[in-house]
Amino acid sequence: MHDMPLNITPENFQTEVIERSNAVPVFVLFWAEQVPPSVATKQTLETLVAQASGKVVLALSDVAQDQTLAQHLRVQGLPCIRIVQQGKIVDQLDGPADEAQLRTLVDTFTQSPTDMIKAQLTQIIAAGDYDTAVGLLQQAVNDEPTNLGFRVELADVLALKGDIDDARTVLASIPDDTEERDRPQHRLEFIEEAAGFEDIAELQGALASDGENLELKYRLSVQSVVAQEYVAGLELAMEILRADREFRDDIGRLTMIRAFPLLGKGSEIATKYRRKMFNFMH
Repeated sequence: MHDMPLNITPENFQTEVIERSNAVPVFVLFWAEQVPPSVATKQTLETLVAQASGKVVLALSDVAQDQTLAQHLRVQGLPCIRIVQQGKIVDQLDGPADEAQLRTLVDTFTQSPTDMIKAQLTQIIAAGDYDTAVGLLQQAVNDEPTNLGFRVELADVLALKGDIDDARTVLASIPDDTEERDRPQHRLEFIEEAAGFEDIAELQGALASDGENLELKYRLSVQSVVAQEYVAGLELAMEILRADREFRDDIGRLTMIRAFPLLGKGSEIATKYRRKMFNFMH
């Protein structure tokens, strides 16, 4: 593996770009010391490609040294990027680009399809458009039946959308040890439990006149989690944990542990409440 960018010439273009591009996308940058924007692009790309840890390769063509390749690939000005994959030019960027544009370009070729769909999904789900999310995921599952990550997301979005039976069916098709499977599973458990409880407004009213009632707090905690009001749900569970570890066999702590996966990987809220729980118990 070359970690350093390759300097390409007409002689090594076939092996270092065309043939290598069958294994990994090759970013070919046409540049020259005399053109400052192309030097800036080169520095940024070197950094981004290094961070991509081998998922893409950078090949450099110094136009001041040799213009044959630039002419062959119809380069009009510098900097100019041609991206070669499976022996073909699949994308290009002409002219100066800022770091954000270059990062997006590198991401396009380094993110797995799962990552790219997850990035789209995050926005769609944040907007509450579950129908679009389900459509996107069903298509993804059909395209890649063995990709369990898509099934996990589909089960979770179906649960969010309220299609409980469909969510259960998809969940049943996912092996137990699959990463993040606990997210849709716990979400379904919360939803099923909440179905037997009063709604949020009713519980809040009851708690207003009976503020120490742990059963009411527990029910409101579950309903809050289902409504994706995670801070409220975790705060109530924390109150139960502080008040009485014996109540429903330590249900305050268990509710928090079950809720954490629903917040997704790397959630700051989950980290904060994990710390609160840990500090209280130790």
